[in-house]
Amino acid sequence: MRFALEEDLEVVGEAGDTASVIPLARALLPDVILMDVELPGMSGIAAIETLRTATPGSAVVVFTLRDDAATRARARAAGAAAFVAKHQTEEALLAAIRRATVEHEKEEYGDDMRDRRDR
Repeated sequence: MRFALEEDLEVVGEAGDTASVIPLARALLPDVILMDVELPGMSGIAAIETLRTATPGSAVVVFTLRDDAATRARARAAGAAAFVAKHQTEEALLAAIRRATVEHEKEEYGDDMRDRRDR
């Protein structure tokens, strides 16, 4: 991924399994959590549900090989803000991350996001 080349994106943490993603997200409180539904440990869908409770200020974007209607529906029901299949372009992923950030900020701060930008 080329996240380092994107001026408006910063990777603040990385977890290799669902057991470590929850405490890491609680510690870092990222704007967006990018995760697969197929990670070692608990199901990725269960992890999304836990993340939505543990870090309500973070939007979850699913990035996975499992691109089927049932997985998409389960991810959305669990609270994922967006779903991107790994066969899609990097531009699709970057757009989903940015869109999730904006939509989540609107939920948290309303349409007037000056408070968010001033932090």
